Amino acid sequence: MVNNLGALYADQGKLAEVEVMYIRALQGNEEALRPKHTSTLLTVNNLGALYADQGKLAEAEAIYIRAL
Repeated sequence: MVNNLGALYADQGKLAEVEVMYIRALQGNEEALRPKHTSTLLTVNNLGALYADQGKLAEAEAIYIRAL
C-alpha cells in the first residue's frame, strides 16, 4: 500500500514524498516479509530507480547492493 502511494506521488512529481514512502515501505517489508522477499525487492528497485533518476548514483548503488 505504501509502495503504491509512492508510485502515485512519483506520477505527480512529488519526489520528496516518494522517497519517504519508499523508505517507509522498505522498512516495513524488511521487518514483515524479510529482505529477500519479492515485495521487498520491488521496493528496493523503486527506491533505487528514484535515486538514479535524481542523479543520486551513490545512493542508488547503495540501495541496490543492499538487495544482494
